[in-house]
Amino acid sequence: MIEDAILSFYERILRMQCRHIPSHIAIIQDGNRRFARTRNMPRSEGHRAGANRTEEMLSWARDLGIKHITLYSFSTENFNRDSEEVQDLFCLFKDKLSRVISDPRVHRDGIRVQVVGDRSLLPPDLQEAIARAEEATKHYDKYFLNVALAYGGRNEIVRAAQRIIGGVSRGEVSLQDITPEFVESQLHEGQNIPPVDLIIRTGNEYRTSNFLPWLANGHESAVYFCAPYWPRFRKIDLLRAIRTYSQRIDAMGKSSC
Repeated sequence: MIEDAILSFYERILRMQCRHIPSHIAIIQDGNRRFARTRNMPRSEGHRAGANRTEEMLSWARDLGIKHITLYSFSTENFNRDSEEVQDLFCLFKDKLSRVISDPRVHRDGIRVQVVGDRSLLPPDLQEAIARAEEATKHYDKYFLNVALAYGGRNEIVRAAQRIIGGVSRGEVSLQDITPEFVESQLHEGQNIPPVDLIIRTGNEYRTSNFLPWLANGHESAVYFCAPYWPRFRKIDLLRAIRTYSQRIDAMGKSSC
């Protein structure tokens, strides 16, 4: 009880220090496998624990008024993992996306679910679950949950370049049309994803791993690295990350005076 009271008090202190709330947070959810290993659990249970923590984190984010969340859930490099783990992950993604359709929180809070990445690399049943989740939430615009599956930042830029070149060859796009804003509009299958304000990476890793390079690195987003494995990520970790972003905004304001 005393520990809970101290934690609650600390959360309130952190919340007061978060003078600026980011609109778009991108999260690299690292450490599910290491979490499972430290507890002698199957890797699949570590991933499921991470998925459960994701649901809690989304609730915290909505309470704070964060409109856009992008999750780095499965990279193109993750296809190199053993086939059993990859299939377990695909089943987990399919299960969670299928539940979107009937989840009352999604419809109550007006959450639009979108998947970014090369979905052609995903199995057909997962592609179908993605399409159903996107269709069921396409009219919502209060909150946005973007899930990066089969995603790689360089691959995304290459695919955008291919679309632009195709438009030029068909006479639909002129060279004068190709501005930074136009290139940005061609990323992520044309889905409207705003620049990233803050990147969070868990698991004591200090790299951004080719995640949203145009929207994050290109816009100089704040970055927060923390030690807990993703299943152990807490609300105070989220608030500490937002405090880092808030401090950066304050510092930028002072330097511009």
